[in-house]
Amino acid sequence: MIKLALYGKGGIGKSTCTANLSAALASLGKRVIQIGCDPKADSTINLLGGQPLQPVMDYLREHDDEPDRIEQISKVGFGGILCIETGGPTPGLGCAGRGIITTFSLLEELELFKTFKPDAVLYDVLGDVVCGGFAAPIREGYAHDVLIVTSGEKMALYAANNINRAVKNFEDRSYAKVKGVIMNRRNVENEEEKVRAFADGAGLSIAADIPRSADIIKYEDMGKTVIEGDPGCETAKRFFALAQRLIDEDESNE
Repeated sequence: MIKLALYGKGGIGKSTCTANLSAALASLGKRVIQIGCDPKADSTINLLGGQPLQPVMDYLREHDDEPDRIEQISKVGFGGILCIETGGPTPGLGCAGRGIITTFSLLEELELFKTFKPDAVLYDVLGDVVCGGFAAPIREGYAHDVLIVTSGEKMALYAANNINRAVKNFEDRSYAKVKGVIMNRRNVENEEEKVRAFADGAGLSIAADIPRSADIIKYEDMGKTVIEGDPGCETAKRFFALAQRLIDEDESNE
């Protein structure tokens, strides 16, 4: 099973990349779960026709009892993708990472993976800091691999370097490892050279090169991924290529 966490600086396009990759995997016939691990709870919105999903933490605040069915805290989106958002605490009142820890514990109780039997699980994780609950996908064994999303912007590369170092600190404990870098272009000067220099210095590959495209904005305004909106466009082809690579590697490891 593909168990993948995407990390990167806030605002770098993690949710866009995660949702398009989930959609590509689903379009290639895989059963996919996407779990948004960010208090903003906007990871899955473009898999759900632009409709926000109630986060798990909001559900728990509004109900006296914990859910006893996964359907109470999830929605099925494009391609049959099961969408879940962890959410976070009331702003200013608690640690955002607790939402991830609480949600993961609840999903274990509901036997999500045993019941849904996914081929791929993707975690979209806030990545400016990899500590506490935000490290749960890699520290607790939920994800086997990490893809770091970055552009050639200075602060994006700074965050990417911190994420890579944090994940490497877990490697000797048989936790997740960094699989590579998604270059999500912002068309900054010498962008490819900067990202490749970072990747080469860290011993990482460029897993995907996503062009800065008006197609992404166009279809997100419609509440869609480019995979749903125009699967034949160049941007969609890049996500399909990455999805197929992940499938091939997963099958070769079976």
